[in-house]
Amino acid sequence: MTITVSTDGSALGNPNGPMGWAWADHAKNAGGAPGHDHDEHGYDAGGATNGTNQIGELCAVLQALRAHPGSEPLVIETDSQYAINCSTKWIKGWKKNGWKNSQKKPVKNAELIKAIDAEISKRAGSVEFHWVKGHAGNEGNELVDELARTYASDCRSGARDGYLPIEGWRSLLSSEYAEGTDVPPDVQLALSGRGGTGDAGGAANEAVIRNTTTDTDAVSVKQSVEHAVKQGVKRGVKQTTAPAATAAPTGLTVSGELTFSPAPKTSPYFTGKPMPIRGAIEVEGLVDGDGNLHIINAPFTRR
Repeated sequence: MTITVSTDGSALGNPNGPMGWAWADHAKNAGGAPGHDHDEHGYDAGGATNGTNQIGELCAVLQALRAHPGSEPLVIETDSQYAINCSTKWIKGWKKNGWKNSQKKPVKNAELIKAIDAEISKRAGSVEFHWVKGHAGNEGNELVDELARTYASDCRSGARDGYLPIEGWRSLLSSEYAEGTDVPPDVQLALSGRGGTGDAGGAANEAVIRNTTTDTDAVSVKQSVEHAVKQGVKRGVKQTTAPAATAAPTGLTVSGELTFSPAPKTSPYFTGKPMPIRGAIEVEGLVDGDGNLHIINAPFTRR
């Protein structure tokens, strides 16, 4: 049986307005059926405080693919010629040209496009894209447009928290729209391993939940975050930007165990393996005669 889904992305005030994405099944209550790796909602949606229509459109396609593995033929309906061409046409030339466009410049949103290509390549069933005219009464298209725009609006107002695949964050944070983007603590932890290009988010249905800081390079994790990975309640706490530290050798060394918060296992990036990190911990306190310092919520700065 063929599975058909609609996808869409939206940015309020594009470019660089609050962004949303969404996919939705055409069949009702299909969650758990063959080819469907999601709950009974039959849709998913997310967004961020910054972004573009194009990033949102690609996020929607990627998440739809990850929610629909298996051998059943998959048809993705979208009003985005950009998403279709990136996924089926332009990518062939970009691969040959080392991911450079016709102007010899790096391809925009390459992280997302590569992830889409990987999902299509490994899917047992076929994947087809059908273009539909937007805002023309198509039921599926109207639904995902509403879901994406609503999530974007809620991100702008703070009513809901950010939710993107890891590749969406990477594409966004490497774009000219990165400044001022709210980034969640578990994303910072995942990206700290290899300067933002690590494989910590390799599992399917990767998504991030909370986006509450304003610096993509330095983040202070103030409190732990509890959140649900998929359709549940998404909660978080505010963070502040850590001040730039001047590195100066002291001759001191530090040993012992530290506990990161939020814990990696609470993040949808967690694959069951230790997550590599690289950064610095800003501490202030009193060291006793035995060399012990009790640390509580010390900021971790990604390098």
